[in-house]
Amino acid sequence: MDYQVKNADGRLGILMPGLGAVATTLIAGVEAIKKGLSQPVGSLTQMGRIRLGKRTEDRHPLIKEFVPLAGLEDIVFGGWDVYADNVFEAASTAKVLEPMLLHAVKAELEAIRPMKAVFDRAYARNLDGTHVKEGADKMALAEMLMDDIREFKEANNCDRLVMVWCGSTEIYIEESEVHQSIEAFEAGLRNNDPAIAPSMIYAYAAIKSGVPFANGAPNLTVDIPAIVELAKENGIAVSGKDFKTGQTLMKTILAPGLHARALGVKGWFSSNILGNRDGYVLDAPENFKTKEVSKLSVLDEIFKPESNPELYGDMYHKVRINYYPPHGDNKESWDNIDIFGWLGYQMQIKINFLCRDSILAAPLVLDLALFTDLAQRAGMSGIQEWLSFYYKSPQTAEGLAPEHDIFKQLMKLQNTLRHMMGEDLITHLGLDYYQDLVDTL
Repeated sequence: MDYQVKNADGRLGILMPGLGAVATTLIAGVEAIKKGLSQPVGSLTQMGRIRLGKRTEDRHPLIKEFVPLAGLEDIVFGGWDVYADNVFEAASTAKVLEPMLLHAVKAELEAIRPMKAVFDRAYARNLDGTHVKEGADKMALAEMLMDDIREFKEANNCDRLVMVWCGSTEIYIEESEVHQSIEAFEAGLRNNDPAIAPSMIYAYAAIKSGVPFANGAPNLTVDIPAIVELAKENGIAVSGKDFKTGQTLMKTILAPGLHARALGVKGWFSSNILGNRDGYVLDAPENFKTKEVSKLSVLDEIFKPESNPELYGDMYHKVRINYYPPHGDNKESWDNIDIFGWLGYQMQIKINFLCRDSILAAPLVLDLALFTDLAQRAGMSGIQEWLSFYYKSPQTAEGLAPEHDIFKQLMKLQNTLRHMMGEDLITHLGLDYYQDLVDTL
Protein backbone atom coordinates (compact mmCIF):
# COMPACT_ATOMS: atom_id res chain seq x y z
CA MET A 1 0.00 0.00 0.00
CA ASP A 2 1.18 3.51 -0.81
CA TYR A 3 0.14 6.31 1.49
CA GLN A 4 -0.22 9.97 0.60
CA VAL A 5 0.04 11.55 4.02
CA LYS A 6 -1.57 14.95 4.28
CA ASN A 7 0.28 17.62 6.21
CA ALA A 8 -0.75 18.39 9.79
CA ASP A 9 -1.92 21.88 8.90
CA GLY A 10 -4.08 23.88 11.29
CA ARG A 11 -5.33 23.04 14.77
CA LEU A 12 -6.01 19.57 16.17
CA GLY A 13 -8.71 19.19 18.80
CA ILE A 14 -8.22 16.32 21.26
CA LEU A 15 -11.58 15.39 22.79
CA MET A 16 -11.62 13.12 25.84
CA PRO A 17 -14.63 11.53 27.47
CA GLY A 18 -13.58 11.56 31.13
CA LEU A 19 -11.66 14.61 32.35
CA GLY A 20 -10.30 12.86 35.42
CA ALA A 21 -6.77 12.13 36.61
CA VAL A 22 -5.34 10.89 33.30
CA ALA A 23 -6.83 13.57 31.06
CA THR A 24 -6.07 16.48 33.40
CA THR A 25 -2.49 15.23 33.87
CA LEU A 26 -2.09 15.22 30.09
CA ILE A 27 -3.57 18.69 29.62
CA ALA A 28 -1.58 20.27 32.46
CA GLY A 29 1.56 18.54 31.23
CA VAL A 30 1.22 19.77 27.66
CA GLU A 31 0.59 23.33 28.87
CA ALA A 32 3.65 23.12 31.16
CA ILE A 33 5.79 21.75 28.32
CA LYS A 34 4.65 24.54 26.01
CA LYS A 35 5.86 27.04 28.64
CA GLY A 36 9.22 25.30 28.91
CA LEU A 37 8.56 24.16 32.48
CA SER A 38 9.07 20.44 31.83
CA GLN A 39 9.83 17.76 29.24
CA PRO A 40 7.47 15.24 27.53
CA VAL A 41 9.16 12.18 29.04
CA GLY A 42 7.43 8.91 28.14
CA SER A 43 6.05 10.22 24.85
CA LEU A 44 7.37 8.38 21.80
CA THR A 45 6.02 11.06 19.47
CA GLN A 46 7.94 13.79 21.29
CA MET A 47 11.17 12.16 22.49
CA GLY A 48 11.44 8.89 20.57
CA ARG A 49 13.80 8.35 17.65
CA ILE A 50 13.56 5.97 14.71
CA ARG A 51 16.35 4.32 12.74
CA LEU A 52 16.21 4.76 8.96
CA GLY A 53 18.21 2.76 6.43
CA LYS A 54 21.32 0.76 7.22
CA ARG A 55 23.11 0.97 10.57
CA THR A 56 26.11 2.38 8.72
CA GLU A 57 24.05 5.38 7.55
CA ASP A 58 23.61 6.58 11.13
CA ARG A 59 20.16 8.11 10.50
CA HIS A 60 18.15 8.35 13.72
CA PRO A 61 15.76 11.32 13.50
CA LEU A 62 13.17 12.18 16.10
CA ILE A 63 9.85 10.58 15.13
CA LYS A 64 8.15 13.98 15.18
CA GLU A 65 10.71 15.19 12.61
CA PHE A 66 10.25 12.11 10.41
CA VAL A 67 6.45 11.98 10.14
CA PRO A 68 4.11 14.99 9.94
CA LEU A 69 2.58 15.15 13.41
CA ALA A 70 0.55 17.96 14.91
CA GLY A 71 2.72 20.20 17.09
CA LEU A 72 1.90 20.75 20.74
CA GLU A 73 1.30 24.43 20.04
CA ASP A 74 -1.50 23.45 17.60
CA ILE A 75 -3.42 21.24 20.05
CA VAL A 76 -6.72 22.26 21.66
CA PHE A 77 -8.24 20.16 24.46
CA GLY A 78 -11.86 19.48 25.33
CA GLY A 79 -14.02 16.74 26.74
CA TRP A 80 -16.91 15.53 28.82
CA ASP A 81 -17.19 14.54 32.45
CA VAL A 82 -19.85 13.46 34.93
CA TYR A 83 -18.65 16.23 37.27
CA ALA A 84 -18.74 19.93 36.38
CA ASP A 85 -15.28 20.85 37.73
CA ASN A 86 -13.03 22.71 35.31
CA VAL A 87 -9.70 21.08 34.48
CA PHE A 88 -7.78 23.00 37.15
CA GLU A 89 -10.28 21.93 39.82
CA ALA A 90 -10.32 18.34 38.57
CA ALA A 91 -6.51 18.17 38.49
CA SER A 92 -6.32 19.61 42.02
CA THR A 93 -8.77 16.97 43.23
CA ALA A 94 -6.83 14.17 41.48
CA LYS A 95 -3.63 15.22 43.31
CA VAL A 96 -1.34 13.76 40.66
CA LEU A 97 0.70 16.89 39.94
CA GLU A 98 2.31 19.27 42.42
CA PRO A 99 0.26 22.42 43.24
CA MET A 100 3.07 24.71 42.06
CA LEU A 101 3.03 23.18 38.60
CA LEU A 102 -0.76 23.36 38.41
CA HIS A 103 -0.76 27.01 39.44
CA ALA A 104 1.80 27.78 36.75
CA VAL A 105 -0.79 26.77 34.14
CA LYS A 106 -3.91 27.63 36.16
CA ALA A 107 -5.38 30.09 33.65
CA GLU A 108 -5.11 27.59 30.78
CA LEU A 109 -6.67 24.81 32.86
CA GLU A 110 -9.52 26.90 34.25
CA ALA A 111 -10.51 27.83 30.71
CA ILE A 112 -11.38 24.19 29.92
CA ARG A 113 -14.76 23.15 31.28
CA PRO A 114 -16.28 19.74 30.63
CA MET A 115 -19.37 19.27 28.52
CA LYS A 116 -22.16 17.26 30.11
CA ALA A 117 -21.43 13.56 29.87
CA VAL A 118 -23.41 10.60 28.61
CA PHE A 119 -23.63 8.44 31.73
CA ASP A 120 -25.40 5.27 32.81
CA ARG A 121 -24.85 4.30 36.41
CA ALA A 122 -25.56 0.68 35.54
CA TYR A 123 -22.11 0.68 33.88
CA ALA A 124 -20.24 2.33 36.79
CA ARG A 125 -22.31 2.03 39.95
CA ASN A 126 -19.61 3.51 42.19
CA LEU A 127 -19.90 6.84 40.38
CA ASP A 128 -22.72 9.27 41.05
CA GLY A 129 -22.65 11.57 38.04
CA THR A 130 -24.23 14.99 38.47
CA HIS A 131 -23.18 16.64 35.19
CA VAL A 132 -24.96 14.41 32.70
CA LYS A 133 -27.10 14.66 29.60
CA GLU A 134 -30.80 13.84 29.57
CA GLY A 135 -32.37 12.52 26.38
CA ALA A 136 -35.43 10.67 25.14
CA ASP A 137 -33.29 7.69 24.12
CA LYS A 138 -29.67 6.73 23.44
CA MET A 139 -29.89 7.96 19.86
CA ALA A 140 -30.88 11.39 21.18
CA LEU A 141 -27.82 11.29 23.46
CA ALA A 142 -25.61 10.38 20.51
CA GLU A 143 -27.01 13.31 18.54
CA MET A 144 -26.26 15.63 21.48
CA LEU A 145 -22.65 14.42 21.42
CA MET A 146 -22.49 15.09 17.69
CA ASP A 147 -23.72 18.62 18.37
CA ASP A 148 -21.00 19.01 21.02
CA ILE A 149 -18.35 17.82 18.57
CA ARG A 150 -19.46 20.20 15.83
CA GLU A 151 -19.75 23.18 18.20
CA PHE A 152 -16.33 22.48 19.76
CA LYS A 153 -14.69 22.30 16.36
CA GLU A 154 -16.24 25.60 15.27
CA ALA A 155 -15.65 27.43 18.55
CA ASN A 156 -11.98 26.43 18.68
CA ASN A 157 -11.27 26.84 14.97
CA CYS A 158 -10.07 23.24 14.68
CA ASP A 159 -9.18 21.71 11.32
CA ARG A 160 -9.27 18.14 12.65
CA LEU A 161 -10.45 16.27 15.73
CA VAL A 162 -9.56 13.01 17.45
CA MET A 163 -11.27 11.36 20.40
CA VAL A 164 -9.52 9.29 23.10
CA TRP A 165 -11.59 7.56 25.77
CA CYS A 166 -10.14 8.46 29.19
CA GLY A 167 -13.24 7.57 31.20
CA SER A 168 -13.74 4.87 33.78
CA THR A 169 -13.82 1.13 33.20
CA GLU A 170 -17.36 -0.02 32.47
CA ILE A 171 -18.90 -3.27 33.67
CA TYR A 172 -18.01 -6.45 31.83
CA ILE A 173 -20.32 -7.28 28.92
CA GLU A 174 -20.02 -9.58 25.93
CA GLU A 175 -21.12 -9.07 22.36
CA SER A 176 -24.83 -9.54 21.77
CA GLU A 177 -27.20 -9.27 18.82
CA VAL A 178 -27.42 -5.47 19.03
CA HIS A 179 -23.66 -5.22 18.39
CA GLN A 180 -23.59 -7.28 15.20
CA SER A 181 -24.48 -4.67 12.55
CA ILE A 182 -24.92 -0.94 12.08
CA GLU A 183 -28.64 -1.41 11.56
CA ALA A 184 -29.06 -3.44 14.76
CA PHE A 185 -26.94 -0.96 16.71
CA GLU A 186 -28.87 2.09 15.53
CA ALA A 187 -32.17 0.34 16.30
CA GLY A 188 -30.74 -0.39 19.76
CA LEU A 189 -29.92 3.28 20.25
CA ARG A 190 -33.49 4.24 19.45
CA ASN A 191 -34.84 1.47 21.69
CA ASN A 192 -32.52 2.20 24.65
CA ASP A 193 -30.99 -1.26 24.47
CA PRO A 194 -29.23 -1.86 27.83
CA ALA A 195 -26.32 -3.63 26.06
CA ILE A 196 -25.22 -0.34 24.47
CA ALA A 197 -22.71 1.19 26.88
CA PRO A 198 -22.01 4.93 27.21
CA SER A 199 -18.57 4.48 25.63
CA MET A 200 -20.21 2.96 22.55
CA ILE A 201 -22.43 6.03 22.21
CA TYR A 202 -19.33 8.24 22.23
CA ALA A 203 -17.63 6.03 19.63
CA TYR A 204 -20.73 6.07 17.43
CA ALA A 205 -21.04 9.86 17.68
CA ALA A 206 -17.34 10.33 16.91
CA ILE A 207 -17.32 8.11 13.84
CA LYS A 208 -20.54 9.60 12.48
CA SER A 209 -18.88 13.02 12.92
CA GLY A 210 -15.76 11.94 11.02
CA VAL A 211 -13.63 11.81 14.16
CA PRO A 212 -11.18 8.90 14.73
CA PHE A 213 -11.50 7.13 18.09
CA ALA A 214 -9.00 5.44 20.44
CA ASN A 215 -10.23 3.43 23.42
CA GLY A 216 -8.10 3.74 26.56
CA ALA A 217 -10.21 1.47 28.81
CA PRO A 218 -10.91 -2.27 28.66
CA ASN A 219 -14.53 -1.65 27.64
CA LEU A 220 -15.98 -3.41 24.60
CA THR A 221 -16.61 0.01 22.93
CA VAL A 222 -15.11 -0.13 19.40
CA ASP A 223 -14.27 -3.81 19.05
CA ILE A 224 -17.77 -4.86 18.07
CA PRO A 225 -18.81 -5.60 14.46
CA ALA A 226 -21.21 -2.64 14.27
CA ILE A 227 -18.60 -0.03 15.18
CA VAL A 228 -15.85 -1.63 13.06
CA GLU A 229 -18.25 -1.71 10.10
CA LEU A 230 -19.24 1.92 10.72
CA ALA A 231 -15.58 2.97 10.88
CA LYS A 232 -14.79 1.27 7.57
CA GLU A 233 -17.91 2.67 5.93
CA ASN A 234 -17.00 6.21 7.00
CA GLY A 235 -13.24 5.90 6.43
CA ILE A 236 -12.41 6.46 10.11
CA ALA A 237 -9.45 5.11 12.11
CA VAL A 238 -10.19 3.28 15.38
CA SER A 239 -8.07 1.39 17.90
CA GLY A 240 -8.13 -0.06 21.41
CA LYS A 241 -8.11 -1.10 24.11
CA ASP A 242 -6.91 -0.29 27.65
CA PHE A 243 -3.82 1.88 28.17
CA LYS A 244 -0.76 -0.26 28.90
CA THR A 245 0.74 1.44 31.93
CA GLY A 246 1.89 -0.19 35.17
CA GLN A 247 1.89 -3.88 35.92
CA THR A 248 0.93 -5.00 32.42
CA LEU A 249 3.72 -2.87 30.97
CA MET A 250 6.17 -4.81 33.13
CA LYS A 251 4.65 -8.11 31.98
CA THR A 252 5.01 -7.27 28.30
CA ILE A 253 8.65 -6.34 28.92
CA LEU A 254 9.62 -9.32 31.10
CA ALA A 255 7.50 -12.17 29.69
CA PRO A 256 8.96 -11.92 26.15
CA GLY A 257 12.44 -12.23 27.68
CA LEU A 258 11.53 -15.40 29.59
CA HIS A 259 9.87 -16.82 26.50
CA ALA A 260 12.85 -15.93 24.30
CA ARG A 261 15.19 -17.85 26.63
CA ALA A 262 12.80 -20.85 26.79
CA LEU A 263 12.48 -20.52 30.57
CA GLY A 264 9.39 -22.11 32.08
CA VAL A 265 6.79 -20.38 34.24
CA LYS A 266 4.73 -22.21 36.85
CA GLY A 267 2.86 -19.23 38.25
CA TRP A 268 2.47 -15.47 38.04
CA PHE A 269 0.61 -13.76 40.89
CA SER A 270 -0.14 -10.04 40.49
CA SER A 271 -1.60 -7.73 43.10
CA ASN A 272 -2.30 -3.99 42.91
CA ILE A 273 -3.44 -1.23 45.23
CA LEU A 274 -4.81 2.02 43.78
CA GLY A 275 -6.73 4.88 45.32
CA ASN A 276 -7.87 7.18 42.51
CA ARG A 277 -11.27 7.33 40.78
CA ASP A 278 -10.35 4.40 38.57
CA GLY A 279 -9.54 2.33 41.65
CA TYR A 280 -12.87 3.30 43.20
CA VAL A 281 -14.76 2.23 40.08
CA LEU A 282 -12.82 -1.05 39.94
CA ASP A 283 -13.84 -1.76 43.53
CA ALA A 284 -17.13 -2.98 42.06
CA PRO A 285 -16.73 -6.66 41.04
CA GLU A 286 -18.52 -6.25 37.71
CA ASN A 287 -16.13 -3.46 36.70
CA PHE A 288 -13.07 -5.32 37.97
CA LYS A 289 -13.95 -8.28 35.75
CA THR A 290 -13.59 -6.08 32.66
CA LYS A 291 -10.09 -5.09 33.76
CA GLU A 292 -9.23 -8.64 34.84
CA VAL A 293 -10.06 -10.10 31.43
CA SER A 294 -7.86 -7.45 29.80
CA LYS A 295 -4.91 -8.10 32.11
CA LEU A 296 -5.15 -11.91 32.09
CA SER A 297 -4.98 -12.28 28.31
CA VAL A 298 -1.45 -10.85 28.06
CA LEU A 299 0.57 -13.83 29.30
CA ASP A 300 -1.41 -16.44 27.39
CA GLU A 301 -0.78 -14.64 24.12
CA ILE A 302 2.95 -14.23 24.83
CA PHE A 303 3.65 -17.71 26.21
CA LYS A 304 1.12 -19.63 24.07
CA PRO A 305 0.81 -22.54 26.52
CA GLU A 306 -1.02 -24.70 23.98
CA SER A 307 2.09 -24.60 21.78
CA ASN A 308 4.58 -24.79 24.67
CA PRO A 309 2.94 -27.16 27.19
CA GLU A 310 6.23 -28.27 28.78
CA LEU A 311 7.12 -24.69 29.70
CA TYR A 312 3.77 -22.99 30.28
CA GLY A 313 1.04 -25.64 30.15
CA ASP A 314 0.47 -25.63 33.92
CA MET A 315 1.02 -21.91 34.52
CA TYR A 316 -1.27 -20.37 37.16
CA HIS A 317 -2.02 -16.68 36.60
CA LYS A 318 -3.92 -14.57 39.11
CA VAL A 319 -4.58 -10.80 39.14
CA ARG A 320 -5.92 -8.75 42.05
CA ILE A 321 -6.74 -5.03 42.25
CA ASN A 322 -7.62 -3.49 45.59
CA TYR A 323 -8.97 0.01 46.21
CA TYR A 324 -6.77 1.78 48.75
CA PRO A 325 -7.58 5.52 49.08
CA PRO A 326 -4.37 6.61 50.91
CA HIS A 327 -2.28 5.87 47.79
CA GLY A 328 -4.38 8.06 45.50
CA ASP A 329 -2.98 7.90 41.96
CA ASN A 330 0.23 6.25 43.14
CA LYS A 331 -0.46 2.66 42.20
CA GLU A 332 1.68 -0.05 43.78
CA SER A 333 1.93 -3.50 42.27
CA TRP A 334 3.56 -6.70 43.44
CA ASP A 335 4.37 -9.63 41.17
CA ASN A 336 5.57 -13.04 42.29
CA ILE A 337 6.78 -15.15 39.36
CA ASP A 338 7.71 -18.81 39.83
CA ILE A 339 9.98 -19.86 36.99
CA PHE A 340 12.09 -22.93 36.24
CA GLY A 341 15.16 -23.55 34.16
CA TRP A 342 17.62 -26.28 33.19
CA LEU A 343 16.50 -29.72 34.38
CA GLY A 344 13.41 -28.16 35.95
CA TYR A 345 15.22 -26.34 38.76
CA GLN A 346 12.97 -23.70 40.26
CA MET A 347 13.66 -19.97 40.68
CA GLN A 348 11.66 -16.86 41.54
CA ILE A 349 11.36 -13.26 40.39
CA LYS A 350 9.82 -10.54 42.58
CA ILE A 351 8.73 -7.15 41.30
CA ASN A 352 7.55 -4.23 43.43
CA PHE A 353 6.56 -1.42 41.07
CA LEU A 354 5.65 1.86 42.76
CA CYS A 355 4.31 3.71 39.76
CA ARG A 356 2.16 6.75 39.13
CA ASP A 357 -0.77 5.62 37.03
CA SER A 358 -1.63 8.90 35.34
CA ILE A 359 2.03 9.87 34.83
CA LEU A 360 2.45 6.69 32.78
CA ALA A 361 -0.90 7.06 30.99
CA ALA A 362 -0.78 10.75 30.02
CA PRO A 363 1.97 10.41 27.34
CA LEU A 364 0.11 7.41 25.90
CA VAL A 365 -2.97 9.57 25.37
CA LEU A 366 -0.86 12.18 23.61
CA ASP A 367 0.83 9.61 21.38
CA LEU A 368 -2.42 7.86 20.52
CA ALA A 369 -4.06 11.17 19.65
CA LEU A 370 -1.18 12.27 17.41
CA PHE A 371 -0.66 8.88 15.74
CA THR A 372 -4.41 8.37 15.23
CA ASP A 373 -4.61 11.79 13.60
CA LEU A 374 -1.64 10.78 11.42
CA ALA A 375 -3.37 7.54 10.42
CA GLN A 376 -6.51 9.46 9.50
CA ARG A 377 -4.53 11.89 7.34
CA ALA A 378 -2.85 8.91 5.65
CA GLY A 379 -6.23 7.39 4.78
CA MET A 380 -5.73 4.40 7.10
CA SER A 381 -9.31 3.65 8.13
CA GLY A 382 -10.64 0.87 10.34
CA ILE A 383 -8.65 -0.97 13.00
CA GLN A 384 -5.14 0.42 13.58
CA GLU A 385 -3.34 -2.67 14.87
CA TRP A 386 0.03 -0.90 14.53
CA LEU A 387 -0.91 1.06 17.67
CA SER A 388 -0.93 -2.16 19.76
CA PHE A 389 2.20 -0.83 21.47
CA TYR A 390 -0.06 1.32 23.67
CA TYR A 391 -2.70 -1.22 24.68
CA LYS A 392 -3.18 -4.09 27.11
CA SER A 393 -5.69 -5.81 24.81
CA PRO A 394 -4.82 -4.77 21.26
CA GLN A 395 -7.70 -4.73 18.80
CA THR A 396 -7.14 -6.81 15.67
CA ALA A 397 -9.05 -7.88 12.61
CA GLU A 398 -11.44 -10.76 13.21
CA GLY A 399 -9.61 -14.08 13.49
CA LEU A 400 -6.19 -12.56 14.22
CA ALA A 401 -4.53 -13.20 17.56
CA PRO A 402 -3.14 -9.99 19.12
CA GLU A 403 0.61 -9.49 19.53
CA HIS A 404 1.49 -8.61 23.15
CA ASP A 405 5.31 -8.67 22.97
CA ILE A 406 6.16 -4.97 23.40
CA PHE A 407 9.34 -5.27 21.33
CA LYS A 408 7.48 -6.79 18.38
CA GLN A 409 4.79 -4.14 18.83
CA LEU A 410 7.42 -1.40 18.64
CA MET A 411 8.93 -2.95 15.52
CA LYS A 412 5.48 -3.01 13.91
CA LEU A 413 4.85 0.62 14.84
CA GLN A 414 8.20 1.80 13.51
CA ASN A 415 7.91 -0.21 10.30
CA THR A 416 4.45 1.24 9.74
CA LEU A 417 5.90 4.73 10.01
CA ARG A 418 8.75 3.80 7.63
CA HIS A 419 6.30 2.30 5.15
CA MET A 420 4.02 5.32 5.41
CA MET A 421 6.91 7.64 4.51
CA GLY A 422 8.40 5.48 1.75
CA GLU A 423 11.45 4.26 3.71
CA ASP A 424 12.74 0.68 3.62
CA LEU A 425 11.43 -1.62 6.32
CA ILE A 426 13.99 -2.89 8.81
CA THR A 427 14.13 -6.61 9.61
CA HIS A 428 17.33 -6.55 11.73
CA LEU A 429 18.66 -9.52 9.72
CA GLY A 430 21.98 -7.80 9.00
CA LEU A 431 23.52 -10.55 6.84
CA ASP A 432 24.32 -8.12 4.04
CA TYR A 433 27.03 -6.45 6.14
CA TYR A 434 28.91 -9.74 6.42
CA GLN A 435 28.23 -10.89 2.87
CA ASP A 436 29.76 -7.65 1.59
CA LEU A 437 32.85 -8.42 3.66
CA VAL A 438 33.08 -11.95 2.23
CA ASP A 439 32.70 -10.64 -1.33
CA THR A 440 35.67 -8.30 -0.87
CA LEU A 441 38.02 -11.11 0.18
